[in-house]
Amino acid sequence: MTVSSECADCLISRIQNTCVLAGRPGDADVVIAACSRRLGEFRDLMVPQPVIASDLHRLAAGLLGVRDPYAGVKEESSTVVRDACRVVGPRLVTFRDYVIASIIGNTFDHGVKGHRIADDFLAFFDEEFARGLAIDHCDEIESLLGRVVYITDNCGEIVLDRLLIGHLVGRGSRVTVAVRDGPVLNDATLDDARALGIDLVADLLTTTGGGSEMGVPLDRIPPELGDAIDRADLIIAKGMANYESLTEYSGLPPIAHLLAAKCRPIAMRIGVEVGEKVALLRG
Repeated sequence: MTVSSECADCLISRIQNTCVLAGRPGDADVVIAACSRRLGEFRDLMVPQPVIASDLHRLAAGLLGVRDPYAGVKEESSTVVRDACRVVGPRLVTFRDYVIASIIGNTFDHGVKGHRIADDFLAFFDEEFARGLAIDHCDEIESLLGRVVYITDNCGEIVLDRLLIGHLVGRGSRVTVAVRDGPVLNDATLDDARALGIDLVADLLTTTGGGSEMGVPLDRIPPELGDAIDRADLIIAKGMANYESLTEYSGLPPIAHLLAAKCRPIAMRIGVEVGEKVALLRG
């Protein structure tokens, strides 16, 4: 898709945030100018948004000389959710409970302009859990839980993903988990997943390939992920970037998109209000 002015504004706001988190706010003008020029090269091209966002992030990180500008907020997010899980984890019983919890975790997103992460996550969790899902295909999704490929999104969120993955494994699913191949925004990487012991729960922990790339670049995924997708009964894809990426492809197994619609363009595409939670089965 081409880049709308609303999406372009959001992409550039991420660059500003990246400079601040990297401890280099004084370099923001130079970095933003460079990224704006790069964005202009994409403006009329039919390129998926995650590809553009990834390119801008790599450019900004390179100019700042910081490999992972979001390292601090990733660690903080994981700590906050780990503490909350000690309270909410024992309350989760059904597949739908675990799904809703994992989607609430998707609100830990530092890459969407205007999206605010709750200060009191435990209170926010209780409120959002009671609200439930705007689109609820949990029953249909649950019927496909054989061989599952689980594609993660953000740090913090993956603490709740671990609970859902553990629930799937406990009921007999074979689960391959894929995280980002390199640091990009606050998305989870292999180091982040291993720190939470996801490699000890899942049958296989791998990456989506492509380096510091949002979404799922199917032309660059590692062989083990390609093999798992070929054999999968279901793909579970967390978050908006994975939604934007995977809707570009056909011929895949059924995909369960678990996400909070944090921006207007994505909410409009799905048919929900901004802030609503979705468990959408596609294919």
